[in-house]
Amino acid sequence: MPKGTLFIITAPSGAGKTTLVDALVAPIGKENIHVSVSHTTRPLRPGEENGVNYHFVSQDEFMAMLREGKFLESAEVYGYHYGTSQQQVDETLQAGVDTILEIDWQGAEQVRNLIPEACTIFILPPSIESLYQRLTERGQDGEDTIARRMQHAVDDISHVAETDFVVVNDDFDTALADLQAIIRARGLTQSRQQLEQNRLLDELTHQDSPSDS
Repeated sequence: MPKGTLFIITAPSGAGKTTLVDALVAPIGKENIHVSVSHTTRPLRPGEENGVNYHFVSQDEFMAMLREGKFLESAEVYGYHYGTSQQQVDETLQAGVDTILEIDWQGAEQVRNLIPEACTIFILPPSIESLYQRLTERGQDGEDTIARRMQHAVDDISHVAETDFVVVNDDFDTALADLQAIIRARGLTQSRQQLEQNRLLDELTHQDSPSDS
């Protein structure tokens, strides 16, 4: 069984990354693609569930896991810590399941250094005005937090050249179709098909042609 492909999807806060990923994964099925659930020290937001959106842990718990080397990547964002379980990602990929990491550019850089074959995708907003509007309309943060997120967005976007693919989330359906095309294309690479279609390739290259019979 071939290993799953690791997809890293990153974006500035408010670009619609999580909504796009949810829509991407829903029709595919968990047996074929998995979204890694990160650990974080930030508090739950309204509507979030522990173990579904994040594994919410204390600062002490997180730092203990960090010291024990349990994270594939980790970063501090807006004063809170985030980390991806090394064991969870390894087990999922070894089972042949494609895995998505929703992480920021700091974490993406760490993962690329460890797993250079990972596919990286950057989600862009159509404009800085639309980004501000989305952050305001979702009603999760105060003005000070929104202003801080807008400042960080500029820095985040400056790292777009470090990724393999860029998707602009202007029209949602178009952006979703672009993501689906990337996922499908990665599954059709020669190296992936060489493993998945090994029996077919063997049959096609090791038998007499019809004209020889």
